[in-house]
Amino acid sequence: MVSHLFYYQLALVVLVWLFVMLHVTESQRGEPISPTATPIKPKSKRSNEPQPFHGLTHKPHCALCARETAPPHAPPPVPPDPMPPTHRRPRTVDTSRYFCPPPDCDYRGWLGLNNLRANGHPSGGPWRQFHWTSCQGDFLETHGTLFHGKQAAGERIVRVLACLAEGLGIRATARVFEVDANPVLQWLAEAAEQLRVLSAYFLCHLHREQLQLDELSTVLRAFKAGEITDDDAIERLERSSSWVWTAMDPTSKLLVGVAVGGRTLAMAQRVVHQVSRVLAPGCGPLFLTDGLKDYGTA
Repeated sequence: MVSHLFYYQLALVVLVWLFVMLHVTESQRGEPISPTATPIKPKSKRSNEPQPFHGLTHKPHCALCARETAPPHAPPPVPPDPMPPTHRRPRTVDTSRYFCPPPDCDYRGWLGLNNLRANGHPSGGPWRQFHWTSCQGDFLETHGTLFHGKQAAGERIVRVLACLAEGLGIRATARVFEVDANPVLQWLAEAAEQLRVLSAYFLCHLHREQLQLDELSTVLRAFKAGEITDDDAIERLERSSSWVWTAMDPTSKLLVGVAVGGRTLAMAQRVVHQVSRVLAPGCGPLFLTDGLKDYGTA
């Protein structure tokens, strides 16, 4: 038979054990949370939306920008006095649309100053001859145009250029009009220069809401610079092996800028400069490109 003293000792041990367990539990509940513990954040999903362009860390070099920071603009020229009237018979041919061509003449570039007279058609040709009384010289009315010094009729040259503009090749156009291909190429080069000057005169202070920038191909610039022969230019031009940069208004289909060159950052800067010159002050259209990164840098 077990003694009562054993039960008393067992009950004392149990009470001590319970007291120790309660003390340990209370001390663990009162411990502060460790400051280094960080909650686990859910993994964020990567967005596929395009990010805005925040700008460049440095300004890229641009030869055109450096060139435009030079000397101030010269004052506008003053027109000379009109030539006094003479006692000759009244003029019947209007000469107000022509001006003196010599570069050293004071009347060069000025219209309607009574310094020109019409002298008829020399050798029975189709073009009229003018005489300038300010410098005492003569010139044909085709001076400075595509038809100056050409043996071919003006109507034929216009028709040839119209076929080229419609997309017919140089050799095919020469066969249709029964002419050599080299003169056709020369007419195309001169017409391109005339159109460049005409566009520079009329395209100014434009207001446009958006412009599309793109790159195509040709080799006309290399031909004009004398870098290749006529036959090589015709062969390469018909297969379009170079880049032509264009800036077009998609609403009116107006070509605001055209440039020929490689697909480089310098050409992108050139196109942006060309477009900025023809836009009106304060006009900032929406530019749409094919994704070429050089446009954003320019």
